[in-house]
Amino acid sequence: MLTKRIIPCLDVNAGRVVKGVNFIQLRDAGDPAELGRRYSEEGADELVFLDITASSDNRQTVRDMVRNVAREIFIPFTVGGGIRTVQDVQAILRAGADKVSLNTAAVENPKLVEQVAQEFGKQCVVVAIDAKRNGKSWNVFVKGGRQDTGLDALAWAEQVQELGAGEILLTSMDRDGTRAGYDLELTRAVSGRLNIPVIASGGAGSLESLADVFSRGNADAALAASIFHDKNYSVQDVKRYLQEKGIAVRM
Repeated sequence: MLTKRIIPCLDVNAGRVVKGVNFIQLRDAGDPAELGRRYSEEGADELVFLDITASSDNRQTVRDMVRNVAREIFIPFTVGGGIRTVQDVQAILRAGADKVSLNTAAVENPKLVEQVAQEFGKQCVVVAIDAKRNGKSWNVFVKGGRQDTGLDALAWAEQVQELGAGEILLTSMDRDGTRAGYDLELTRAVSGRLNIPVIASGGAGSLESLADVFSRGNADAALAASIFHDKNYSVQDVKRYLQEKGIAVRM
């Protein structure tokens, strides 16, 4: 049985980790390298850093952050936000990241997913899908959750898998920051269509919610932010609970 991964997520704005609710109401949560080291020492399997207000003005800030993080941790980490070209990917990987997350750029230029997979390998291509419920389906949003593309999230997930994505980072915008539990229906629907790993994101609030996203949502990994930043639970707390529930994790 493959072990399930626990992945703290660090949203970064101007070089600082921030946290919000439903993609707004941002508050400061600390230094990326310091938090990264803490989670690495607690036993996180991987980390994800998302530059949520990425622009050409802060590309160097992000590369500096990646270098600082790479010096502090010894687990894989993914960086996303504002990555638009193969050259951007190369710069982030050279700075020390193990994977890149593509969202807006993938929607605007799907061929980028294919190009990055061919150039650097599928294992480093994470396609992030920010999905919001639209009746009985879910729409894909881009631009940090501000723009509805009209794309169906399930169809888009299948398309990027075909293009060469190594895994999907699936965020429920309806649950983001609410601590109300993951959108199990969404996670199940996407994972049921794919044969690449799905990382569930948005809604982690209790230990039960993390167990549910694996046992009922069929996720391969769970992303969480608030519960770790606010020290409600440590990564080890989560893993011990999952182990007690019979869910395979790396201790």
